[in-house]
Amino acid sequence: MGRVTPRVLVALDYSSLQDGMRLVHELGDLCQFYKVGSELFVSAGPDAVRSLRGLGKEVFLDLKLHDIPNTVFRAASACATLGASLVTVHACGGAAMVRAAVEGAGPSCAVLAVTVLTSLEGEQLAEVWSRPIDDIGGEVLRLARLARSAGAAGVVCAGSDVQAIRGALGEGFAVLVPGIRFADAARDDQRRVVTPRAAARAGVDFMVVGRIVTSAPDPRQAMQRVLAEVEEASC
Repeated sequence: MGRVTPRVLVALDYSSLQDGMRLVHELGDLCQFYKVGSELFVSAGPDAVRSLRGLGKEVFLDLKLHDIPNTVFRAASACATLGASLVTVHACGGAAMVRAAVEGAGPSCAVLAVTVLTSLEGEQLAEVWSRPIDDIGGEVLRLARLARSAGAAGVVCAGSDVQAIRGALGEGFAVLVPGIRFADAARDDQRRVVTPRAAARAGVDFMVVGRIVTSAPDPRQAMQRVLAEVEEASC
């Protein structure tokens, strides 16, 4: 039996809604699911979500909510009301905060907990948390377990952490991987990156592609390359 084909999301990391929607129209039926992160949401607000939903697209609101539980409850509820299908919180906000997000989002919007940002490696994480980090994968797994215990639908992690999460938490717990790069592409500000093919083989549920598509000379061609790698790995 072949693997389940992961869903590929494109990150609309723009400060202009016009620029983001131009890409959406260019990609057309090649992409049905888009990530709206802090940059676009701060500049365009709820209109970014409404514009995508008006075209029948699904929306991942990657806002990485991190505040007191009551505030996160209300923010997650607002995300669901807008029509988002996925929303992120920081797992390090604690179990009570993650649980509040799940309650606020309700059944229509799944909550994914961010474990360790893919821009961080052990040295940077040790600086932030003021203790030695010998095994960054162990920290990711610890936060993933916390997130699941609080009712999160899944986690956001690096591609290198997927196998451990799958082994410990099973197939029913969703995994989303950012930091997707082609083998011949620059890493930019990401550290723990993975190719579309490798992410699909690892068994992710969702992968987010950004600059390899959005900054490509031909975004449609780049998106077709991503989808071809995913399809090949999923067979």
